[in-house]
Amino acid sequence: MANTIPNKERMKMPRQPMPERHAHARARSFEEVNLGYDLDLVALEALRCLACAKPACTSGCPVGVKVKDFVDLIIAGDYLGAAAKIREDNALPAITGRVCPQEDQCEGGCIMSKRADSLAIGHLERFIADYERASGKVGIPTIAPRTGKKVAIVGSGPAGLSAAGDLVQKGHQVRVFEALHELGGVLVYGIPEFRLPKEIVKQDIDVLRAMGVEFETNVVVGKSVTLDELMGEEGYDAVFVATGAGLPQFLSIPGESLNGVYSANEFLTRINLMRAYRFPEYDEPVYDCRDKDVVVVGAGNTAMDSVRTALRLGARSATLVYRRGEEEMPARKEEIKHAKEEGVIFRMLTNPVEMVGTEKGWLTGVRCVDMELGEPDESGRRKPIPVAGSEFVIDASVAIIAAGTGANPLVQSTTPDLATNKKNYIVADPESLRTSKRGVFAGGDIVTGGATVILAMGAGRKAAKSIHEYVTTMTW
Repeated sequence: MANTIPNKERMKMPRQPMPERHAHARARSFEEVNLGYDLDLVALEALRCLACAKPACTSGCPVGVKVKDFVDLIIAGDYLGAAAKIREDNALPAITGRVCPQEDQCEGGCIMSKRADSLAIGHLERFIADYERASGKVGIPTIAPRTGKKVAIVGSGPAGLSAAGDLVQKGHQVRVFEALHELGGVLVYGIPEFRLPKEIVKQDIDVLRAMGVEFETNVVVGKSVTLDELMGEEGYDAVFVATGAGLPQFLSIPGESLNGVYSANEFLTRINLMRAYRFPEYDEPVYDCRDKDVVVVGAGNTAMDSVRTALRLGARSATLVYRRGEEEMPARKEEIKHAKEEGVIFRMLTNPVEMVGTEKGWLTGVRCVDMELGEPDESGRRKPIPVAGSEFVIDASVAIIAAGTGANPLVQSTTPDLATNKKNYIVADPESLRTSKRGVFAGGDIVTGGATVILAMGAGRKAAKSIHEYVTTMTW
């Protein structure tokens, strides 16, 4: 069924909101916050699409999902066809439908956003992925005949999984090596259950496994095996390094070694991989947040995940501290909205200068100063400047530092001919993702620094294209 509603009328149709759990109930629950569209909502929202001749939504998507095509299939009622269309470009649709910052990418390019709310592309994608999974008829893309070429992928995060999906479709033998005991990288250790259920990640990985991708956990490349060994005695024709940027950064202020101070990486990894979110079924592997005052430093999505997780662990108060204003916060607007609804306290224009504790080494508070915004700095945002004489202490038994991440040095340190920059990120050609080492490609956060899931997936697709060209011709 074609969409016969005139564009002028479609522009008047309101964007369908995402159903979600009530804030009071979800603030202490790890159940997923967003509930997803039903059949009525997805039909109404799909009809809003203007079916542009040159869809800017697709050009704005780092993996190039053909939005107009899959929306046309939704309007026609062919939901499994829509799922197959998405999977042509996106190996992880149930994941990106939940955590991708669509407002800055596909939806940001939607022509409707110039005069009304953009098409809810992420919500539609999530519905289609969930519908396909519930139907039990997950479509496996066509796999080319075996080429005899072997490709190793280091890391099972979004970049590695995206590359694996594209390469296995080309007929190559693909094996993904993961250092941890669970697959998914940042998708499982970094994003909490209430935003991205672990079962969703597992099911998308199961599709890749059904396509022929091989997985091996508990393999620390750089320690268990080196890149040279993979390309030597292990016989791999190419390697894609997609290890992410998981080295936590701290504030370099006094008191950060006090008991009760965490990096966001450690805090979220313990919650997610060690099942603290299922206490008391699992022993809680974090310093108990129950009835404690918790302070989180930062303003990105990781900070939001941390502060909202602390609330769900039973914190008496959960305060977000950020040295700039709310307008400068890099977190998704939806995450900020949800955090406020759930009771998170926002302390903007506030900067920690010391972690305060007892003589026995336990955190009791975070000493802060007020900030004011000056002229823009190199990031384009107004530079925060301390206000003299404004020091004060926020009571806290737990503090979580979400101030960014750096490159884990293990692969680089055991591969001397692999070029890195001054921050120890791997240097790779921005188009081909080739590194200084023949047969080795790198992409995602280990090249760019911390970014989004979908940008990492885009890098994975770009790497897969280059790897396919290389192993087909064996010219470097």
